[in-house]
Amino acid sequence: MKRQLSLIFGILLVLTIIIAFLTEYSVQKMVVVAILALSGIKFLLVAFHFMELKKANVFWKVTLVFFLMLLIGIIALII
Repeated sequence: MKRQLSLIFGILLVLTIIIAFLTEYSVQKMVVVAILALSGIKFLLVAFHFMELKKANVFWKVTLVFFLMLLIGIIALII
C-alpha cells in the first residue's frame, strides 16, 4: 500500500512539473485546455487515492467525475 501511495505521489509531482512547463508558453486555448486536463487528472488521483473515494458509493464517484467534466467544459468554453 505504501508503494502505491508513493507511486501516486510521484505521478502527481511529474504532472505538476509538466503543468509548470506548459505555463511558460503563450496563452493559447490548446495549452489552457491541456493544463485543465492535467489538473483534472491530478484532482481525480488525489480524490480517489488520498481521500479514499474509491471506497465510496458509485453515486459519489460519478458525481465527482461529472462535476469535474462540467467545470473543465465551462472553463474551456469561456476561454
